[in-house]
Amino acid sequence: MNPRKWKKWKKISREITELLNQGITFYSQPPRYYYTQLESLKLEMIAKATEDGRIRAERIAENANSDLGDLITANMGIFQITGQNSGEDYSWGGTFNTSAKNKTASITMKLSFEVD
Repeated sequence: MNPRKWKKWKKISREITELLNQGITFYSQPPRYYYTQLESLKLEMIAKATEDGRIRAERIAENANSDLGDLITANMGIFQITGQNSGEDYSWGGTFNTSAKNKTASITMKLSFEVD
């Protein structure tokens, strides 16, 4: 820990102890972490997931000696934000982790194409 932060932490901990000794009760909760650019991140992720889906579909069509046709339907799945390397379960209703400082965001796109 940075020496200045350590001094600040020690000062605050002493002040908290003084307040507790005076009979003042307070409650503390762990910090919550939010990503403030979430809307633009979602749009970027949708674009990348759709592009990736098309590339995969093209490869499948090539391997089947076919040509990929027009997009028929596109459906967006649930947007998930989990703690990075947390092993959190994905949820059908979506996961929105606010307790982890470092996060992983994911989205699933379901694309249907014509095949020629």
